[in-house]
Amino acid sequence: MGKRTVINEISSGARHRKNFLGFCAIALVTSAFVVSMSFAGSAMAPMSKAVPEFEKMKSLVGEWQGKSLDGNTAKVTYTLVSDNSALMEKLVMGGESEMVTMYHPDGDHLMMTHYCSAHNQPRMRSQKVPMEIKNIIFDLVDVTNLSAPDAGHMKKLVLTFVDQDHFTQEWTWREKAKESAVVIRFERKK
Repeated sequence: MGKRTVINEISSGARHRKNFLGFCAIALVTSAFVVSMSFAGSAMAPMSKAVPEFEKMKSLVGEWQGKSLDGNTAKVTYTLVSDNSALMEKLVMGGESEMVTMYHPDGDHLMMTHYCSAHNQPRMRSQKVPMEIKNIIFDLVDVTNLSAPDAGHMKKLVLTFVDQDHFTQEWTWREKAKESAVVIRFERKK
């Protein structure tokens, strides 16, 4: 065996070892990626406990028609969105433009943001409720896009569940230190 043959055999062995180590590194990185993605998927699964108010609100999914105490007609639809983690309400009162309210759990309470036709967005949090939920009461937390501190905005919402086909909304409006309420009685559209 000549000197050149020995060098070629050593080079060939080093190349095989280098290729084998490269393959092992790629296999290790791929395995780590697959394992980390498995854990990432389970980390995205809901970890929080059920919020009774949100579970009750889910019973509203569908279309409703109603009338306010002053005779205005109303339509409202409820849709679960974002992998059932939020409830979207679309409300149309008389000739007003559609308003959207989003409800979602926040710890052990229910939060809502009302995208009002007054061009502001009141955020409200539910009060604690008894075991049998007949009412959910939302109190004001804050308002975004309020033009002035005494500008008109919704400050409270009371939902009253009569039965599976009837419920009532009572919205409290505050403007310049005066409050007024709009009560709407809804019936499930069949």
